[in-house]
Amino acid sequence: MIDSEKCNGKTDEELVTRSLDDSSWFFCLAKRYEEKLIRYIRRISGGEREDQEDILQDVLISAYQHLRSFDTRLKFSSWIYRIAHNTSISAIRKRAIRPTVHLEEDDMQKFADTIDVEKEVDANFDHALIQEVLARLNEKYSEVLILRYLDEKDYLEIADILRKPVSTVGNLISRGKKLFKAEYERTIMNKQHGK
Repeated sequence: MIDSEKCNGKTDEELVTRSLDDSSWFFCLAKRYEEKLIRYIRRISGGEREDQEDILQDVLISAYQHLRSFDTRLKFSSWIYRIAHNTSISAIRKRAIRPTVHLEEDDMQKFADTIDVEKEVDANFDHALIQEVLARLNEKYSEVLILRYLDEKDYLEIADILRKPVSTVGNLISRGKKLFKAEYERTIMNKQHGK
């Protein structure tokens, strides 16, 4: 196995090239992305920690098996996120239930700040409510909002991950923000009126 120190200072593309010649270099890529990917998997698929780790393992295995198909002129991060996205969606479909969105405390603050929930809706926003509303959104909106505002991906990366045109990504984000705010406001009103 490669020593972690040897991984430092190498680009993803260098590590891919080395991994193709010596599989032990893939360890560097796995270590570099495992925490980011597990957070992303948790955010879009919910479920138990054990299930999330199984998905991550499937993602890393699939990435390794298909490493030769990676185009080094593109971003490795987008490529592996696309694998994580597709693997997570497949796992959700196998469970045959609507995914539960799972956000960490700092995720919710970041999300609320980004789409101005605090300013426009309620100064005392409810983290559980944000999570609930995000989970109720159509998957096409929740996934772009998560990629953009929690995983901090730019429009080009999101387009690459989801295999959609950049203009479509922009429209989905804009529409998703509006839908989220409207649903959040409606939910608060219903709670205030005991519904």
